Amino acid sequence: MKHPQPLEKQVIPTEITDDLFVAAPMDLTKQDEISSPPVTFWREAIGRLLKNKGSVLSIIILALMMLLALLGPQLSGYTYRQQNIAHTNLPPKISGLEWLGFNGKDVHGIDQYKKRNIKTNHWFGTDEFGRDLWTRVWKGTQISLFIALVAALLDLIIGVLYGGISAFYGGKIDNYMQRIIEILVGIPNLIVIILFILILEPGIRSIILAMIVTGWVSMSRVVRGQVLQLKGQEYVLASRTLGASNGRLIGKHLLPNCLGPIIVTIMFTIPTAIFFEAFLSFIGLGLQAPLASLGVLIEDGYKGMRFFTYKLIFPAVVISAIMISFNLLGDGLRDALDPKMRK
Repeated sequence: MKHPQPLEKQVIPTEITDDLFVAAPMDLTKQDEISSPPVTFWREAIGRLLKNKGSVLSIIILALMMLLALLGPQLSGYTYRQQNIAHTNLPPKISGLEWLGFNGKDVHGIDQYKKRNIKTNHWFGTDEFGRDLWTRVWKGTQISLFIALVAALLDLIIGVLYGGISAFYGGKIDNYMQRIIEILVGIPNLIVIILFILILEPGIRSIILAMIVTGWVSMSRVVRGQVLQLKGQEYVLASRTLGASNGRLIGKHLLPNCLGPIIVTIMFTIPTAIFFEAFLSFIGLGLQAPLASLGVLIEDGYKGMRFFTYKLIFPAVVISAIMISFNLLGDGLRDALDPKMRK
């Protein structure tokens, strides 16, 4: 019997020599390509914002409110100033939503629509003059959002320019401009609006003029602080050394780096302006009937809240949703644009 011959031992080299090394094949045409799209500052900020559930919910609520403010007054078939004495103080009624309380019954459980033989429904009810509250609530939302938009534009135009010029040129210019700011800060907004009402009359124009005088001061201070911090940075000094003009320094380096705080400040300015208008209308210094704003509707509902609570509930819910949403969105934007501010 033959024994199998032993296999030869395989010799494993301890060192890899040049003749044993084989380079992996490379595609030189793709060596300079980027495997994933570049992540910019704004793309990263939007990603952080969308991860914030409160901010996303606020965006959805604000979009819905703005859509209803634009389309709501056309859905009911009534105008915001149309009166009908036969339809005074009707409770809200929506067909199919009676189980939610929109059944047309008053505080005593009486169906006012059936009692008065009224065939049409008023979704949010009517006021003491028979005006449709659905139309008036969304018309009031439209006016309140318009005033808030004007306040935001004033912040962008006057506040950003004033604060930027004051900080960029500095010296005596900054000193004189800041003394003006200190004078304006010492003047209460309520005094300013009362003066304009004495000269003109209560309304949107008086409120806007009052905001023109003092509404942009906070934005100018924010922009001034940011520009003072940025204009001493190395890249700004290097750009100035290379001969960049003042316009290029402001437009290419300073303003783009101030956009984050500017956007956040605007998000907090809008609910402040809405509350300012509502407060003035509530004390009788804002818009006057038959014009509708959320402040006017809350003031009307406050008078009859004991027996007609729906007059107060609907405008109060709308203004609360708008103000809370803007504040939550402002917090989300602050965290997204400046992660160091997150707690």
